[in-house]
Amino acid sequence: MSDTESLVERVFVALRDDLMWGRIKPTERLAEVTLAERYEVSRTPVREALARLLADGLIERRERGLYPYRPRVEDLEDLYELRITLELRGIQRAAEGGGRRHDVAELELELERWREFRKTPPVPDAGIVKEDEQFHVQLLSSSGNQALVTALEAVNARIRPMRMLDYLTEDRVAATIDEHIDIAERVLDGDLDRAQELLYAHIDASRRVVVARAREAMAMFDVVMALRD
Repeated sequence: MSDTESLVERVFVALRDDLMWGRIKPTERLAEVTLAERYEVSRTPVREALARLLADGLIERRERGLYPYRPRVEDLEDLYELRITLELRGIQRAAEGGGRRHDVAELELELERWREFRKTPPVPDAGIVKEDEQFHVQLLSSSGNQALVTALEAVNARIRPMRMLDYLTEDRVAATIDEHIDIAERVLDGDLDRAQELLYAHIDASRRVVVARAREAMAMFDVVMALRD
């Protein structure tokens, strides 16, 4: 990798992370000059990084320029439906038999991580999304189909900016911890029908919270943009 390619990659990763973890506001225009100052580079690697992020769907072009991707509520509903389908399929594969079983060691390791969270719950903030995603990716990965995992990671990237709205209270964090532990324990015990029910309810609860708060956030965004006109 050349120095130029390395610089573009560094800016791309930094900007992608800032977008994913809410360090850039949804109303903030992604101006090349501003971003070049932010990452202490020239405009060229910023321009190339923005082109990649646009292709990946993490930013979008509007009348005034480029902005963080702001999915419509309808898009969120569709993406959550896909997420549910992918994750339930991981458990269904094992339930169908044929010698398919979850990787016990992989899942037990993830379960232990969440038992530790129960002892010392993390503070409600956007970082919980990363921890939550790891649980769901590891649960699906332990089912043995990497193609499903790749598809889930793509869905996660699209809904992640709005999923930040899910973990604003200690109650939501505590509920997530308890639900993750319950789901993993059911899978490890072989109670796969109940595990599917719990997993569906868990993701659907997140969907309802995120969609409701997304409606509020989008309404606020529209007000801000109207005031700028």
